[in-house]
Amino acid sequence: MEVKQPSDQIILGIDPGTIILGYGLIQTVDHKPGLVTMGALRLQKYSDPLMRLGKIYERINSLIEEFQPGQVAIEAPFFGKNVQSMLKLGRAQGVALAPALNRGIPVFEYAPRKVKQSITGNGNASKEQVATMVQTILGFRETPDYLDATDGVAVALCHFYQMSRPVSAPAVKSWAEFIRKNPDRIR
Repeated sequence: MEVKQPSDQIILGIDPGTIILGYGLIQTVDHKPGLVTMGALRLQKYSDPLMRLGKIYERINSLIEEFQPGQVAIEAPFFGKNVQSMLKLGRAQGVALAPALNRGIPVFEYAPRKVKQSITGNGNASKEQVATMVQTILGFRETPDYLDATDGVAVALCHFYQMSRPVSAPAVKSWAEFIRKNPDRIR
C-alpha cells in the first residue's frame, strides 16, 4: 500500500486504554503540524467490559466521520507481566482500529518508547514531560484533564515525524538542545 506523506492532511493518534482512551488529531499544512482537537474517552463508569469496547468503537468512528483523517497512528500495547491486562488492552486497541480498517485508512503502530523518544528525545519520559513537549511543539496552552489526551496527540506527532523523517533525530541531552536542533518542529 502506497502511503501519502503527511502533508496537508489529518492524522488521528490514539493512546488505547480500557479505562481512559486518549486521542488527538493533528493537521499538517506545508509540512508543519497543528492541533485540530484532543480528548480522552473516560470509561470507568461502565462496569461491563463489552460496553467499554462499544464506547471506544463509537467514539473513534465518530472522530473519523467528523474529521476524515488520512492516516491513523496508535500506540502499541506495552508488554507487561499481567496477561489479563494485555488481553484487555489488545481488545481495546483492536476495537479502536476497526473503524479505520473498515474504511481502508492506513494504520501505523508505534511502541510507547518510540513515541516518547520522538517527542521528548527520551524514551523513558513521563506523561507530564510528553504533555509539556506536545504543548511546546504545537503552541497551545490548554492542559487537558487527562494526560492520555496529550499522549494521543504525541502518537499522531510521532507518526508525522516518522513519515517526514524516516531516520531518527540525533539524541539530545535537554529540551533546550532538542528545540535548538529542531526549530522546524516548534511553532
